[in-house]
Amino acid sequence: MARPLRMESEAGVYHVLNRGNYRSDIFRSDKAKAAFLQCLGEACQKTGWEVHAWCLMSNHYHLAVSTPGANLVEGMRWLQGTFSTRFNRMRNERGHLFQGRYKSLVVDPDGGLGPLCHYIHLNPVRAHLRPVTELPAYPWTSLRWLMEPKSRPTWYHPQPALEHAGKLADTAAGRSKYLAYLAWLAEDEPARKAQRFEAMSQGWIIGTTGFAQTMLKEHQGLVGQGRRMAAELRATREALWQEELARQLRQLRRTPADLAREAKSAAWKVALAAALKSRTTATNRWLGETLNMGGLHEVSRQVSAWTRQPDPSLQRKLS
Repeated sequence: MARPLRMESEAGVYHVLNRGNYRSDIFRSDKAKAAFLQCLGEACQKTGWEVHAWCLMSNHYHLAVSTPGANLVEGMRWLQGTFSTRFNRMRNERGHLFQGRYKSLVVDPDGGLGPLCHYIHLNPVRAHLRPVTELPAYPWTSLRWLMEPKSRPTWYHPQPALEHAGKLADTAAGRSKYLAYLAWLAEDEPARKAQRFEAMSQGWIIGTTGFAQTMLKEHQGLVGQGRRMAAELRATREALWQEELARQLRQLRRTPADLAREAKSAAWKVALAAALKSRTTATNRWLGETLNMGGLHEVSRQVSAWTRQPDPSLQRKLS
């Protein structure tokens, strides 16, 4: 059976979730959870994603994420692939880490995003891990960032949760009211039903009937165009990589001809590959071919070595 087409759009909003293979506890340790958050931050820096809520449970994760660049598929490919590689290396294991493709529900930014954030923040309460009063100190949901602005990374945006909870300001008083709102919501079953908590991880959409009808029409217009869209997405993605490559070559005062002329392991080329990997989702295969550095495994080896011991002068040039 063909896989369903992923719907992507500029300013798209999604509820993304996935579980460990065979429901295994991939986030059993704090170290694994911290590693996933590190990967998530790197993915946001590469893709421009904005995360509005997140939660890590023992065997699955939840994300409420906006994609200004219409790049959910590209970013998720990098996020899950990179985390899986690092996790297996850390545990000296092999094999699939996640149960398969991640699930992504399209979210109505007006009628669905706020309730989704509340749903994600209350996950540990539903699992009986923490009462609401202790959630601000619980390290594995974004609520701690919402309550402590100084701890927030630049890619975390809590405004939809505060707005939906009563147009609350991002102040100490507003954040205190949001915690009280979550406590009320955790106890009020009719309120949770009104916000459709039971459907937050089911189906393919979170939002009003009107929003669903609009999305359905768009989806029907895409039926049968999967291959064409995939080709267009690949071309767009590689054009962005080429644009960043051209910018970095100017920083180094190098030209595309230098890529073909100089040694595969030239220090500046390895530094260039490392910079491109840190700023984009460029693959090792593409870097090897475009920078004339050899096979993908050789690129991975050289970039890893350079990252452990970079050349400060080249780092300054590749800003």
